[in-house]
Amino acid sequence: MIKPNVNFSVLKTLSLKPILLPVVAAILIPSIILGYQSKALNDQKNQATKQKEAISKELSVLKAEDQYKKNEKLSSEIKKIEETYKKSLSSYEEILDLADQKKNTDALSVLFAQNLNYLSQRNYASAEAVLSDLGKKIAAENAKSLPGGVPAASTANVAVNNTPPGSGYSRQNVKTDFGTFLVDIVTADLGSTRVIVDTASDGDCSDNCPVLSLGDYAGRNGAFAAVNGSYFCPADYPSCAGKSNSFDTLLMNKNKVYFNSGNNVYSNVPAVIFSGSSARFVGRSLEWGRDTGVDSVIANQPLLVSGGNVVFGGDDEIKRAGAGSRSFVGSSGSTVYIGVVHSANAAQMARVLHGMGIQNALNLDSGGSTALLSGGYKVGPGRNIPNALLFIRK
Repeated sequence: MIKPNVNFSVLKTLSLKPILLPVVAAILIPSIILGYQSKALNDQKNQATKQKEAISKELSVLKAEDQYKKNEKLSSEIKKIEETYKKSLSSYEEILDLADQKKNTDALSVLFAQNLNYLSQRNYASAEAVLSDLGKKIAAENAKSLPGGVPAASTANVAVNNTPPGSGYSRQNVKTDFGTFLVDIVTADLGSTRVIVDTASDGDCSDNCPVLSLGDYAGRNGAFAAVNGSYFCPADYPSCAGKSNSFDTLLMNKNKVYFNSGNNVYSNVPAVIFSGSSARFVGRSLEWGRDTGVDSVIANQPLLVSGGNVVFGGDDEIKRAGAGSRSFVGSSGSTVYIGVVHSANAAQMARVLHGMGIQNALNLDSGGSTALLSGGYKVGPGRNIPNALLFIRK
């Protein structure tokens, strides 16, 4: 223990009255104690500094050891595996989409097999190169023909027209400042048309869910036009094992049954609600209750155009970033539109629809599910789907 260095003889020699001694002690003793505490704190600080230096040295030695370097290399390799696997899975699903659209995928399948071979050898650089080439060839195959096998070359002479038809179906080229895009579109007046959503299932379904063709949905409802509905998990996608043909967004079908209500209470997925002669687009499903007095509700993403403004400029979702045929539903006042924009990514589709003067528009499913019907298939038929959006006469 450290003894306070106090010269009490000084106190004895002081010519002080006894009554002042307690005052002097009250002044000096706290100072002595404070000095003692300060020295103790400095000792602790010095000891902590030495411990920190020792730990830093030990960490430097550890980092220099082979095992540490091996772990760093392993972490990097795992990251590459995850990234390449994700790209590979996406490419495989795009090939499946093309096959569902009756397109020739033989050459693409060969390239994909090469990619798998490189991955098995942990040759990630070569696998990345093959995936890049595969992506370009998938895009080229998408450009060769429309879903359903209609040659793209046969649409070259389609007239350029940036105005949607006043009613009925039209195939037209829409010119924008970033290219010209082929659009198949159906226009209807909500004063004489009711928009409904039909489902193959009678209620929520999480796996092995029933599906129907777009033509079947139209036939059993007497619809004069129809388009494929929301995103779902196709049974032929490897990533959909255990949830095949299911969808998880909000929807109210023609029987006033709400689907996936419980998991969309706080949903940020946009939706459109049709009621009477009006269409309401909301940026988040949570903004809508569970009113069964309306005609239909369907949620999907992204919201493309809202109030006459483009509200989607792109994101990091791989499939939305690639060019392809993409379905949509839109409105302007009491006029409603369904259709398909070809050879476009989701951001380009938003600008195409805005360029046509459509005030509100919501993206629907695409890829192998893309289908549009108006007195017969105009696009598709595509794969069988769990829900569809239909125009019926009032």
